[in-house]
Amino acid sequence: MEKPAILQVGPYPQWDQEPLDAAFRVHRYFEAADKAALLTEVGPSIRAIATRGELGANSAMIQACPNLELISVYGVGFDAVDLNTCRERGIRVTNTPDVLTNDVADLGVAMMLCQSRGMLGAETWVRDGSWGSKGLYPLKRRVWGRRAGVLGLGRIGFEVAKRLKGFDMKIAYSDVEAKPYASDMEFVSDPVRLAEQSDFLFVTLAASAVTRHIVGRDVIEALGPEGMLINISRASNIDEEALLDALEARKLGSAALDVFEGEPKLNPRFLVLDNVLLQPHHASGTIETRKAMGQLVRDNLTAHFAGQPLPTPVL
Repeated sequence: MEKPAILQVGPYPQWDQEPLDAAFRVHRYFEAADKAALLTEVGPSIRAIATRGELGANSAMIQACPNLELISVYGVGFDAVDLNTCRERGIRVTNTPDVLTNDVADLGVAMMLCQSRGMLGAETWVRDGSWGSKGLYPLKRRVWGRRAGVLGLGRIGFEVAKRLKGFDMKIAYSDVEAKPYASDMEFVSDPVRLAEQSDFLFVTLAASAVTRHIVGRDVIEALGPEGMLINISRASNIDEEALLDALEARKLGSAALDVFEGEPKLNPRFLVLDNVLLQPHHASGTIETRKAMGQLVRDNLTAHFAGQPLPTPVL
């Protein structure tokens, strides 16, 4: 029996690439010099697309594959997949939730600690001799006992909140509705009001057209010149222009960001700021989690072609 043909949109680690190549007839979109020509050539044979969360699959790619049955996303976010086209054509979509939840939450909390305590600057202070020549490092702000807001109390947001409890923080959250599993946290329906009462605002909600720029100028200014914004969700959830304006004017105290519009080519205005921590979209970037993500991508592909229920369906 001929192996099903799949379109691979972006590279995977070798430990994922080898079993993928063994199980399927893989066409590597990301290696094609002429991507449009590749789609014209192999599109009719493609039965599944294997992609990454930030790469997705747009309408043109989907339309170029008339026999497409499934899009398997390596990542929890699927906002870069044209879900409307998938619904119209009955194309299934899967992602890799749960396996990355704890690592993403870990990095979010680590970013808060690193930025609040000035740890990157403190290391430079030691390495460049400033400790010896200038004395003690400038004082920073504490984390424990302060106020945290979590915007989006899904899997990742809930794990962030669990970790913050260890710092004796007062925790509130905002979501579409109060969550029964968060009875020990304050529910605040309005993101602006959540920001007003937070020293640290974590953005952990799923991205969609509805949540685009949900953290806009009003939320950012409500967080204020002593507040910190931490984003481990999607860049589209934040109005970057408003964020940059606020950081430059010191209307927002600081930010810690793992995602950016147009990444990896982020806005150069970020690079000259001393009140923002920049990370290369690696919240799920542990060996353990990435192996589990790759396995789940393949499990979804294998289940589909075997006529079995999909492990983690989105559509």
